[in-house]
Amino acid sequence: MFHKVKNVNALPDYKLSVQFAEGVTKIYDMAPLFEKYNFFTPLRENPGLFGSVVVDQGGYGIVWNDDIDISCDELYANGIKIETPFDGLMAFSDATFLWNLNESTLRKAIAYGKLVNGVDVCKFGKQWVVSMAAMKREYGEPAGT
Repeated sequence: MFHKVKNVNALPDYKLSVQFAEGVTKIYDMAPLFEKYNFFTPLRENPGLFGSVVVDQGGYGIVWNDDIDISCDELYANGIKIETPFDGLMAFSDATFLWNLNESTLRKAIAYGKLVNGVDVCKFGKQWVVSMAAMKREYGEPAGT
């Protein structure tokens, strides 16, 4: 399954906090890569460069520059899952991507009572958020799993 990266933050000791579209947050330790791969050395030597990490366009990984990047699969497979208050929550746009649905399908599910507002879904400003558990209950496992 493709684990789309939504957000990344540089942490002390060459660690990264990586949030994925399916509502999972992992801590990824870069330190072992410095000994294994020479092209990561500039990140250790330049803390400003390390802190400049961003999500690659499309969420397929993270990048620092044209020469240094890490794939979403590597981050997910080798990151350590941590608990956050936002675990298992995702934007409608991420849910529709993961389940190959249209956003109108989820809006209709709310109108028909399949997804209960305040229990399964919640609206923050203009953004709807849905729980992974509710999506699995109503639509099964995400496409591609």
